[in-house]
Amino acid sequence: MYCLYTNNLTHRFSGNEMALSKVNLQVPDGSIYGFLGPNGAGKTTTLRLVLGLLQKQEGIIEIFGKSFQRNRIEILKKVGSLIETPSLYGQLTAVENLTVWQSIYQCPKQRINEVLGLVDLNNTGKKKASQFSLGMKQRLSIAVALLNSPSLLILDEPTNGLDPNGIIEMRGLLRKLNEEQGITVLVSSHLLSEIEKLVTHVGIINKGKLLFQGTLNELVSKQQQSSALFFDTNENNRALQILNDHNFPAHTAKDKIVLPVLSRQTIARINQQLVENGIEVYEITVVKNDLESIFVDLVNH
Repeated sequence: MYCLYTNNLTHRFSGNEMALSKVNLQVPDGSIYGFLGPNGAGKTTTLRLVLGLLQKQEGIIEIFGKSFQRNRIEILKKVGSLIETPSLYGQLTAVENLTVWQSIYQCPKQRINEVLGLVDLNNTGKKKASQFSLGMKQRLSIAVALLNSPSLLILDEPTNGLDPNGIIEMRGLLRKLNEEQGITVLVSSHLLSEIEKLVTHVGIINKGKLLFQGTLNELVSKQQQSSALFFDTNENNRALQILNDHNFPAHTAKDKIVLPVLSRQTIARINQQLVENGIEVYEITVVKNDLESIFVDLVNH
């Protein structure tokens, strides 16, 4: 079952500028879904639409299997969110900030201490929010989003501006909320290298179009398919003929022989076959595109 589902979600800004074009999000229940794309790709617009912060123009939005348009209030009671910058009262403590929101959400007062414990801010005492580090402010904002015990947590660039230690802490917090609290997490970012250590599923968007969607393993498989094995020899044409005669899918590019990535044993056999046929093999290189390269390739095409 999809916790969040959109079909042909399309949005235009003034002047008929296309912000989103037929975006079909499929966020599985219980997943950590990384919504990736460069700045201005359409991530925040999508998240604002699914939270009702922008009026939907075209398409379908379903959350928890229900139409968002027809069940908006019921659905939002089970959704927590942090979009762009934290909205906190700097002159108030963590508890005082949460007390303001607790009265709005009308949730039990003991929930304040529960969420402070979840985000590891239960020992901040009388310290004002204005004195918090950026990482502490982000965690306090997530505490606000958790007050109503949401089943879905939507976070827009929650690690923006954080130092490496803050990013690690945020990653650990989101994993804990997912694994221990059973919360489905949708987190947007423009950095795949940061997100790939956390997510189970990935959606990549650019210029308002969803370019890839699937599990992290499927993205890794795409990485492996784009990797290649290069042979540099003294007689590439004859070496290519030998490989093709032995049913290896080889071709030439940039004065080298190119094959898909093979096992070490197979590479050794190919090398032996070439040498036995009088071919001098100067170099064997495996080039593996990392996930960041796949991401860049997708958004640049």
